[in-house]
Amino acid sequence: MTGKTTTPLTRRRALGAGAVALTTAATLVPRPAVAQTVTRLKIQTAVPTSSIYFDLMKKFGDRCDKMSNGRLKFEMLPDGAVVNAFEMLDAVDKGVVDGGYSWTHYWSGKNTAAGLFSNPAAGAGTGMDQLSHVAWLMQGGGNALYKKFYADVLKLNVEPFMIQPMGPDPLGWFKAPISSLEDMKKLKYRSPPGLVGEIFKEMGVNAVAMPGGEIVPAAQRGVIDAAEWIGPADDMALGFHTVFKHYYLQGLHQSTDVGELLINKAQWTKLPADLKAIVEASAMATMMETYSYNVQRNAVALDRIKNEFKVTVHDTPKDIFPAFIKATNLIYDREAGKNPFFKEVLESQRTFAKLIVPYWNKINGLYYNLGIESPNAK
Repeated sequence: MTGKTTTPLTRRRALGAGAVALTTAATLVPRPAVAQTVTRLKIQTAVPTSSIYFDLMKKFGDRCDKMSNGRLKFEMLPDGAVVNAFEMLDAVDKGVVDGGYSWTHYWSGKNTAAGLFSNPAAGAGTGMDQLSHVAWLMQGGGNALYKKFYADVLKLNVEPFMIQPMGPDPLGWFKAPISSLEDMKKLKYRSPPGLVGEIFKEMGVNAVAMPGGEIVPAAQRGVIDAAEWIGPADDMALGFHTVFKHYYLQGLHQSTDVGELLINKAQWTKLPADLKAIVEASAMATMMETYSYNVQRNAVALDRIKNEFKVTVHDTPKDIFPAFIKATNLIYDREAGKNPFFKEVLESQRTFAKLIVPYWNKINGLYYNLGIESPNAK
């Protein structure tokens, strides 16, 4: 005897055991794979493939691909692949392309308030720097106004996302050195389109607008004497250093500069909730990645510009700054009197700045003082 007892096998117990066996066997039988739906979106950018911001957009697409386990794929196209950069918003609206990457001031011809989202000149005359402006977008009601701009003011079929804070932008490149605003007034200068160009003209500067890819050829033909684009890395990639030998670092015209992603609204609406969340999260991640890219890539480029290509890097003449701020406030106040939505956005920024600037600019004075005392600043 083993001391163990046995349980009699009943019909009910036998049937139960059989059912368990069948269930277990069923789970072991391979099931046919269910094909997942893959959404593919083509995004035309306003930059060439050599741009660090094109590279960042590819990283954004790769991030969405991985986070969605391959269900959402973006293909990035360079400037001019389908339409001209200034035609991109209409192309996205009409579904000619699935999306676009550009800056809001490119659409100033549709409504002058456009520039206040990507590129408020001199921080919209409020003293806000780039990070303060991003704080306004994310925490101060700016993003709601940004979405209202496209949906209710322009009434376009697009879903917008701020994605790349790339400022501040240098004043730019010159064929000959300048020592004052009066010197700059004698030149034909490529500036951004929209109200920034109007601000330069108010200062007496002969400002013209053109897409980035046309700047160096125009300078080679003698059409322009000076130009700005984005920053050292992208400017060098376009060959600015081959035609200009003087570079002025500090500029107020785009002290804030934020690139945007536009997605056709019909395409956006078709995405399930989890893929929409992935796009939103990836856009936020790209904002942080852009900050780190700007610091490192532009520093490397500036070193090459100075030491390899023998470009002289200057501080911007100081009389340009007060003249620019004065012209900015004059142009912006004038526009606010004509455009109710411009006034709404500008007042939102100015209200936010009254709270933010006294804290943020004061505490950031630490970095200026730290920098000028560092041997690396020489």
